[in-house]
Amino acid sequence: MRHPRLGGRYRARTILPILLASTALTGVPCAYAQQAGAPQPGAQPPGAETVVVTAQKREENLQKAAVAVQALTSAKIENLHITDFKDYVKYFPSMTYTNGGQGGTGGPGFYNISMRGVVSGNDGNHSGSLPTVGTYLDEQPITTIGGTLDIHMYDIARIEALAGPQGTLYGASSLSGTVRIITNRPNPGEFEAGYNLEGNVVDHGGLGGVAEGFVNLPISDRVAVRLVAWAEHDAGYIDNVKGTRTYPEDPLGLNGPPIPSITINNFKRAKDDYNDVDIYGGRAALRIDLNDNWTITPTIMGQDTKANGSFGFDPSVGDLEVTHFYPEFAHDKWYQAALTVQGKISDFDLVYSGGYMGRWIDSASDYTDYTYWYDVLYGYGKYIYDDNYTVVDPSQYIRGKDYFTKQSHEIRISSPKEDRLRFIAGLFYERQFHYIQQDYRINAIGSLLSVTGWPHTLWLTDQDRVDRDYAAYGEASFDITQGLTLTGGIRLFKAENSLKGFFGFNSFYSKRTGESQCFAPTSVDRGPCTNLDKSVEETGETHRVNLSWQIDDDHLLYATYSTGFRPGGVNRRSTIPPYDSDTLSNYEIGWKTSWNNDTLRFNGAIFWEDWKAYQFSFLGENSFTEIHNAGAATVKGIEIDFLWLPTDSLTISGSGAYNDGQTTEDFCGPVVDGKIITKCPDPLALPDPIPPPQAPAGTQLPIAPKWKGNLVGRYDFMLWNMNAHFQTSGSWQSATWPDLRVRAPNTPNALNPTDTSHIRSFIGRQPAYGTIDFSTGVEQDNWTLEFYLKNAFDERGQTYRYAECLTQVCGFEPYIVVTRPRTFGIRWGQRF
Repeated sequence: MRHPRLGGRYRARTILPILLASTALTGVPCAYAQQAGAPQPGAQPPGAETVVVTAQKREENLQKAAVAVQALTSAKIENLHITDFKDYVKYFPSMTYTNGGQGGTGGPGFYNISMRGVVSGNDGNHSGSLPTVGTYLDEQPITTIGGTLDIHMYDIARIEALAGPQGTLYGASSLSGTVRIITNRPNPGEFEAGYNLEGNVVDHGGLGGVAEGFVNLPISDRVAVRLVAWAEHDAGYIDNVKGTRTYPEDPLGLNGPPIPSITINNFKRAKDDYNDVDIYGGRAALRIDLNDNWTITPTIMGQDTKANGSFGFDPSVGDLEVTHFYPEFAHDKWYQAALTVQGKISDFDLVYSGGYMGRWIDSASDYTDYTYWYDVLYGYGKYIYDDNYTVVDPSQYIRGKDYFTKQSHEIRISSPKEDRLRFIAGLFYERQFHYIQQDYRINAIGSLLSVTGWPHTLWLTDQDRVDRDYAAYGEASFDITQGLTLTGGIRLFKAENSLKGFFGFNSFYSKRTGESQCFAPTSVDRGPCTNLDKSVEETGETHRVNLSWQIDDDHLLYATYSTGFRPGGVNRRSTIPPYDSDTLSNYEIGWKTSWNNDTLRFNGAIFWEDWKAYQFSFLGENSFTEIHNAGAATVKGIEIDFLWLPTDSLTISGSGAYNDGQTTEDFCGPVVDGKIITKCPDPLALPDPIPPPQAPAGTQLPIAPKWKGNLVGRYDFMLWNMNAHFQTSGSWQSATWPDLRVRAPNTPNALNPTDTSHIRSFIGRQPAYGTIDFSTGVEQDNWTLEFYLKNAFDERGQTYRYAECLTQVCGFEPYIVVTRPRTFGIRWGQRF
């Protein structure tokens, strides 16, 4: 049970003082440490670790890279117990995410990332907008519609986060930033091996554990292979409690034929710790040095994740509880095969990187909220009957199948980085394919209402989506003086998007959507016919100009103007036209500084971003996703990070960001001739007053907090001839809204004082929250033993709030996805 004084507002406001106090307490073991032979106070500490990044597609010291990039090294990934996406996102303050999960369950593997507050909300629909942040595994893009791969973080060299548009070097889905996960490569120089074994227990939940290991095998002085494997069980902590749901009766037939009330229960599916997860995966990489100049590195990596239950709880049922009636799971398995060839032609470096990824998702989710609220509000149940025209249980559930393939090819050439005039140039091609099947089922429904060829299916989505991206890019740098460098770059692109197949009801149930609109036989898998075949293409360019001043070896200043884009696409409904690409212009001033013999580093950037024609997805009529270019917005902010080594035993680091994102045009809501109105008429116009804007100019952009930060303190000391440590880490973020719209569509009128149909009132605000972690451990020779406590004060940090369907309908029953409850764990590891 949580302490009452640690709840809500009190906890959010006191978390950073608690963290600072905890960090100060790391000095407590100091007296003992001196006795054990630790360095004495006052000794000159060594300089900070040199971090090498490849953010600009060259190896360079992070402190000399004139871009806004932060990196988590292999040591920090291990020290902070980072195992997945939700662990590392805490330490990148410009990064945030939503997680509705496949089918809206909030599970792992379906995170939609944004950076610097460039987010309109509701992204991730399979037929909707591409992501705004590109994700790379080594050299290959792994960005997919619906969510970023949640890769198990083991044997990872570093994670790089590039904030701001990266359109010149990284392309289409790097509108607001890029995340790069860099794995450890095979090393022909030496044999290495290691493993970790971990057990943990989650408050309000069950037991979990991890087993992971790697081996680096030199085959010769020019050939090596690296093998990595992992298995993880994450304990559940949300209970599916026993309950019933009654669909209302209509004995007088006021909405049609008389119908009785129908009550269902979940007694056979009720279960504690409902949302457990099992993950298995591995990676194999081969390195072949053909000679001193050429290296070939083929790799293959795969992961299988089985997530059960719902990761959002229903507060109307109870804390960490739901009452759901149908199976809920997501089985997500994927692999990626990649090849990198690096070499030299004269003094020029040549790199080819290619990758092919396959991903399969089988999912199921309860959809009875949709059934219940449409029945309560609109008498939906009277339309659901069997072949005898008897009204039946209208409960819906969803079975989904998604199949992705993604191939990419890039070849680039670069001149020596020591040259006064140097360049990088390349060609890029990418093709993403996504087969989408969403089967909305009602077990008792008759054949008259079922989609042809799909018994018990009320609605079917059966589509193929293809996105292609072609690009040529170049970037050149010139050293005006020894410390002053001017860089300019351009990327020319062509993007294509197509969507074809079937979506909708059968022709008896609907004359507007589905089989009644078909114009051709089946074109995709087993759909009854084809009512969708659309495509769009566009061309354009993005730019980057950067001026950097290396004042001395320890101080760098830079100024950047850069642009990014996200391709447009098609809307499924025939009456809605395609949506265009949106663009982002970034104006940024940054600094990288080192002080006191490199024992203090302080980096940061101040930026202003202009977001034009931003893509906005929302559920329109019949909970049907629409994508429109909604208007314009700006984001202004600052981001900082620091590392301080006051002694050779104590390390303090942290980072923070302020992102103030606001719309600069009204989002009116009504769609005229298939386009969103961004210049709203006078709401007091007579004779018929009209609704006010759904999101007036000045509305705070959703999802991203204005303030986000983290702080880490680590104290190393000697204990009985063993190296020991104590570490405190914490993160905090301010409150956010889950939706852009302040007001719901179809508000009666602007003068109605009783109007309460506000989307933000329905779903609610995600309050500010913070979490604190502790760890301590010892190591000697080749083994380590560590104890950790994550989310030590059992904070219910709300990471996402959502409803199962159209907010005005299902918003009466919102779900809350929260941080994992307090978790205690023990980890043992060895290296050879």
